[in-house]
Amino acid sequence: MKQWWQKEVVYQIYPKSFYDSNHDGIGDVKGIIQKLDYLKELGVTMLWICPIYASPMDDNGYDISDYYAIHPQFGTMEDVDELIQKAKAMGIKIIMDLVVNHTSDEHQWFQEALKNPDSPYRDFYIFKEGKDGHAPTNWRSIFGGSVWERVPNEDNMYYFHAFQKKQPDLNWENPKMRQAIYDMINWWLDKGIAGFRVDAINFIKKNQAYPDGKVDGADGLCSCIDYSRNQEGIEVFFQELRKNTFDQHECMSVAEACGVPYRQLAPFIDEKDGCFSMMFDFNYCDFDIGEHEEWFIRKAWTPKEYRDMLFLSQQEVNALGWVASFLENHDQPRSVNKLIPVDEERNYFSKTMLAAMYFFLRGVPFIYQGQEIGMENACRHSIEEFDDCSSINQYHRALEEGFTEKEALHFVNMRSRDNARTPMQWNDTTYAGFSDTAPWLALNDNYHMINVEKDRQDVHSIFKFYQAMIRLRQNSEYSDILTYGDFKGMKYQDEILAYQRSYEGHVVEVICNYSNTSQSVKLNGDIQVLLSNDDKIDEGLHLRPYGCVVVSIK
Repeated sequence: MKQWWQKEVVYQIYPKSFYDSNHDGIGDVKGIIQKLDYLKELGVTMLWICPIYASPMDDNGYDISDYYAIHPQFGTMEDVDELIQKAKAMGIKIIMDLVVNHTSDEHQWFQEALKNPDSPYRDFYIFKEGKDGHAPTNWRSIFGGSVWERVPNEDNMYYFHAFQKKQPDLNWENPKMRQAIYDMINWWLDKGIAGFRVDAINFIKKNQAYPDGKVDGADGLCSCIDYSRNQEGIEVFFQELRKNTFDQHECMSVAEACGVPYRQLAPFIDEKDGCFSMMFDFNYCDFDIGEHEEWFIRKAWTPKEYRDMLFLSQQEVNALGWVASFLENHDQPRSVNKLIPVDEERNYFSKTMLAAMYFFLRGVPFIYQGQEIGMENACRHSIEEFDDCSSINQYHRALEEGFTEKEALHFVNMRSRDNARTPMQWNDTTYAGFSDTAPWLALNDNYHMINVEKDRQDVHSIFKFYQAMIRLRQNSEYSDILTYGDFKGMKYQDEILAYQRSYEGHVVEVICNYSNTSQSVKLNGDIQVLLSNDDKIDEGLHLRPYGCVVVSIK
């Protein structure tokens, strides 16, 4: 059944780094409002706003201290209302980030739980007594160190945090806590937003036996992932969540759910019984690191292997429901650095080839801020230059595992979340037009060459290519094919990543040369070139290095 949200093109905004309107070096909501014309020009139809809620900012806003308040550095609730209304007037919808696996330790609920062990809020979180003089289990948190933190002024009592110690996990086994979360979700939907991207949602169910695991690191701990992610019974929480919130509104919900085996997709996105409109599939995203997402475990890969992972994702997800297609987000390095390993080959052609490769897959395409101008990773020369708590923890984990400081820094530079969080590069003036004040996080030095102003003026630019892709998907005779069409992966030579979209007897094929040598592809039937990153492309389909073409086949 067709849904309104299948037609969207989503642009993700990391507010802290998007545009600073009040001269403090930090992006804000009014900054987003001031750039709505730019977003309309690009052609996107929806904005995903990363957390702007009240927060002590231990994890850059993913540690929420009040779901009903806005952090002053981002502005006010009135600013948010203005953003929703002005965006709506321009045909742009807003979805918010929803973080309900955990709160900040400064949230009123947690503060009440600490103050009084008999408080009903104690059961809003996971508190357990220690075992044999140690923490309740030997699990390691996602960000390093034990998942357990001692409770101040209490003997042998700990609270659980799958992520930072200032992010205590909510106890989803408690129906009163769940209802409080549902009330908050409905409050935001009633305000007029179009839905949510739902953070780390596959962590909300824990193994209730809380067993020790097999030690897998020099720290004497084991990853918590096998015990606190994708646990049996999570579907019960999902069904109740959907019934009490999403089903009450005509909204869109997008699950962030790393490491979900394809056999377990149904509770997430099954068209009839799944909880969410769609999900991000990280199985073709985190392919270059270890299964427990440790950056110092590197995995070799080839473009053919990447193609096969991408096609498997389409096959498995499409069999059940809908996917959110993406190359980048606030937790990932810049895609061109990850997917084009050779520095000299990162250019207009490779960046637009990657764009076409993912944008026309079956699913809702997501664009991360700066992706549309080809922003890249920024190299840092010491761990002190990083802001991201995950990067700092991964650095120290690598040292614990015996890597040198140079090696650990290399791993972090490759995968740091700070790579995507450097300020948006608007022009080549001081501070890249992001602010007139030194920004909260250092800029990438290449902003003189890579910026919005330069790309908008160039007829052959990455920005113009993204515009053309969006127009082709949204406002052309091929829109239905590229939105609703079936997916079929094509097998040519290993250097070619190609697929077809077919709908009501019409076929569009996307062909990408994922190599630094020229390649040719022979198609059967009459073809019409709809889009290419090479002006010299013809019906012979001789693709230059990193060339791409979208064709209609009759």
